[in-house]
Amino acid sequence: MTDKNPDPSHIRLAKRVAEQLNCSRSTAEQFIEGGFVSVDGQVVEAPGARVRPDQAVAVAQDASLLALTPVTLLLHKPVGFEAGLGVPAGQAAHASRRQGATPATTLLNAASHLAEDASGIRVLQRHFKQLECFTPLPTEASGLVVYTQDKRIARKLAEDIESLEQECIVEVKGDIAPHGLQRLCNGLSFNGRPLPPIKVSWQSETKLRFALKGIRPGQIPAMCDAVGLTVVALKRIRIGRVPLAKVPEGQWRYLQPWERF
Repeated sequence: MTDKNPDPSHIRLAKRVAEQLNCSRSTAEQFIEGGFVSVDGQVVEAPGARVRPDQAVAVAQDASLLALTPVTLLLHKPVGFEAGLGVPAGQAAHASRRQGATPATTLLNAASHLAEDASGIRVLQRHFKQLECFTPLPTEASGLVVYTQDKRIARKLAEDIESLEQECIVEVKGDIAPHGLQRLCNGLSFNGRPLPPIKVSWQSETKLRFALKGIRPGQIPAMCDAVGLTVVALKRIRIGRVPLAKVPEGQWRYLQPWERF
């Protein structure tokens, strides 16, 4: 909340940093949002924070605008959370609340960051802004969802999602029809169109592994129903070459620089 009658001796942190560094206000704001500025020894990431004249404002010696690169977050979405398509995270959250669903973006915060994240990236509040999702997942499904600030990755996912293989583990119940596995692999139709060959195999007595491209909403449940099976749970564990790996439900990790979809 902004003070309507701020003490005139208290100035915005961005202005103080700009004066100290003799730089532009926008550059000062980027240093602050990059986590390079501390007030009385505590890192402050809000350019609009107000500081007193007696408070010590310091800028880290390794402060660099080159480090302010966009990030991509890989979330293990639990069942019951909605992950939409191509809508900025803030707008998606607003729309989800209107529809009564819980937006998956509420899980993107510092507390839910995977402790064993090998990326070495320092968690900053700016990493949770201007995120877009191009890998939607039904509310009743769990697994890998990608949120990105990186326009290159956004373009890659938007343009190539149809050709990227997605891997899902599907828990089922019921008795599969004769030659049902072969039909799942090749021979079924969806929405009146024949499906291309798909890689399907048993992982256990109740779990199937699907590896397919161009997946459509409702496709896997419809395929299973066609061979006498009912889907109990669906979990996406890979998109292209990027795996969910060992990220627990409700937590997220950074896409590492060497990872490619």
